[in-house]
Amino acid sequence: MTAPARPAPRPTRLTELLGIDVPVVLGPFGGVSSVQLTAAVSDGGGLGSYGLYGYDGGAIQRTAAELRAATGRPFALNLWVPTGDEATEVDQADFDRYRKVLAPYFEELGIPLPDAPARYMPDYGEQVEAALKARPAVVSFVFGVPAPDVVEDAHRRGIKVLGTATTVDEAVALEEGGVDAVVASGMESGGHRVSFLKPAEESLVGTFSLVPQVADAVQVPVIAAGGIADHRGFTAAMALGADAVQVGTAFLATRESAAAAQYRALLHSPAAGHTVLTRALSGRLARGIPNRVVRDLSDARNIAPFPVQNWLTGRFRPEAAARGNTELMSLWAGQSAPLLRHGTAADVLAELLTGGS
Repeated sequence: MTAPARPAPRPTRLTELLGIDVPVVLGPFGGVSSVQLTAAVSDGGGLGSYGLYGYDGGAIQRTAAELRAATGRPFALNLWVPTGDEATEVDQADFDRYRKVLAPYFEELGIPLPDAPARYMPDYGEQVEAALKARPAVVSFVFGVPAPDVVEDAHRRGIKVLGTATTVDEAVALEEGGVDAVVASGMESGGHRVSFLKPAEESLVGTFSLVPQVADAVQVPVIAAGGIADHRGFTAAMALGADAVQVGTAFLATRESAAAAQYRALLHSPAAGHTVLTRALSGRLARGIPNRVVRDLSDARNIAPFPVQNWLTGRFRPEAAARGNTELMSLWAGQSAPLLRHGTAADVLAELLTGGS
């Protein structure tokens, strides 16, 4: 006998706030976001998100136009708030030292060593201006509380604002800063740990401990993130007080993702059962599948500060991805990757919402 289909989730404060059909948010990916995947999640009734790390104003405007052409549904643009400890200037001697550590990877790929750039990342003010000018349904932020004038400008334009917290204190700070909803990101999450009040190493709270505490501490809707890859995780998060879930790794492994085919294959392999927290690829703490770069750069003295390390490795990682060389790529993944079973965004949504029924 065929089991009866599970009913679709009821509307929540988050779905009503954002005008979406189902309480699922696509985790924004820095560097591997795709218009196709963002649109697929939005068209499926959730909130597609697109990570804008490294994008200047022109690229943000073009991306927003592509997203609007791909979907008529709400989507989010995601930005990184400057924390104030970014290494925006590095003297030549230090740059040469950090570059020398990475030289073997450039040599292996046949890429010349890069010279120091004029700047290591786009101007944040330019990014904010472009994102708000694009008028997405939502602008989301990681690594801090957006400035009051940014929140006010977003609200004047009819844009909802999401902030991301890794601790209860961060969630409270975000609510006090005027955000419309808080993403409670547990340490199980893949990618960067986006802590901002204390060091990331001191902010490693698990999702199913963090979510109910945040739900008790703030009045705005809460989005649970980290370690959620199937209907069981979705149900548990909602039972603990979440108004929606944010899912990254399960969507990253789908065909609509911009991740290289070999990367997606690893996410569906036993290798994804072991992840580590590392600063090797970017200079900031992030969770991923360990590879040669991570193992080689286990000594923190060999790692440049953020964003210098991220910029340097970003000169060889795209070429490694183009060649399918997973030993020289960023392999961000959450701790629930072994639960992945689906190859399309639609199937992931169905699994989350109804267990695939």
